[in-house]
Formats: sequence, structure tokens, C-alpha cells
Amino acid sequence: MKKDLQEVIAVRTWKEYIEESVLIIFSVVLALFLTELFQKFHENNLIREAVHELREELISNRKSEEIQLRYHLQVLKNIDSALADPAVAQQFINNGALNLKVIAPEGVLCRDLNDVAWQVAKQRDVFAKLDLSTYSLLTTIYDNQQRIMKSESEIAKVLESWESRKPENLRTTLILLKENYLGWAVDRAPGLLTKYQEAIDKLRNY
Repeated sequence: MKKDLQEVIAVRTWKEYIEESVLIIFSVVLALFLTELFQKFHENNLIREAVHELREELISNRKSEEIQLRYHLQVLKNIDSALADPAVAQQFINNGALNLKVIAPEGVLCRDLNDVAWQVAKQRDVFAKLDLSTYSLLTTIYDNQQRIMKSESEIAKVLESWESRKPENLRTTLILLKENYLGWAVDRAPGLLTKYQEAIDKLRNY
């Protein structure tokens, strides 16, 4: 006859149950902590990258605006020459035909001021990590950039008007052209260049 197999029953104490429960809870908490830590690390990397790209964009835009300011100052001299010399003015607009190169050989704007990194920074909520003064400074910079870039469309409104092409309005057209360059771009540029450098210096700390 087969011998009956003995059944072994493990009896655990309440301390063992507590230890097992504590181990499970610890494992879950540790997993959550590590997950959050990894997410924070990943977010911080994205923010550092965004700030770096933003700073590089500001450096690039500052160089572009330095070039553009020199160009616009030359454009203003060309306008003054046309105002002083009717022969030059006739080259600019003759029988209703516009020759912009006489005044602005490289177009109304010779450089673009980019805001790609600025838009990415806003999407990544970088500004939650910046102090209020830095955020305010950056907002002012990009608002001024936008106004300078808008000078192209504002000057185009003047030049595309048939009233501006009439010979009797030529002097007025040149004056309006000069005022638009001054109001939208030239007068704004020195302050913007100063703010660029200030922001570049501030972002070095992030």
C-alpha cells in the first residue's frame, strides 16, 4: 500500500505578513519615486536645451540687428539724398514706376529676426523656471522684434499706394518712407541691442 504523503502547511506569523506588506509598499513607492525622478530629469534636460537654443537665437538676432541698423542708417541717408536732389528722387519713382533699389538696395529689411526658439520655449513652459524680470525682458525683446519686422508691411502700404506714385507727391512719399523707417525700426534698434545683451548675460546662469 502506498504511504500517504504528508501535507506541509506553512504557518506565517503576523510579523511576516507585515514585513511582506511593507516590502510591497516600499517597492511601489520606490518605483513611483524613480519614475518621477526620471521625468523631472527629462523635463530639466528639455528646459536646459530650450534655454540654450533661446540664448543662441538671441545672439544670432543681435548680430542680425546690428547689421540691419547699419543698413537702415544708410537707407535714411539715401532718402535724405533723394529729398535734397530731385534727380535722385526721379530715379526712385519715375512715371509711377518704383525703383526701390535706389533707396533700399537690399529691400526694406536686409535681415530676419527669428523667434523659433522663443515659441519652443513657451511650449515647454520654460518661463516657469525663469524669474519675472528675465521673462519680462524676453517678452519686451520679442515684441520689439515683431514691430521691427512689421516695418516691411507698413512701408509697403506707403509704396503700394497710387497716391505715393504721383509726381506731385514724391517728396511726401519720401518723408513718409523716412518716418516709417525711424518709427518702426531705426529708433527702436539701439534699445533692442542693449536688451539683447542683457538677456544673453542673464540666460548664461540657467
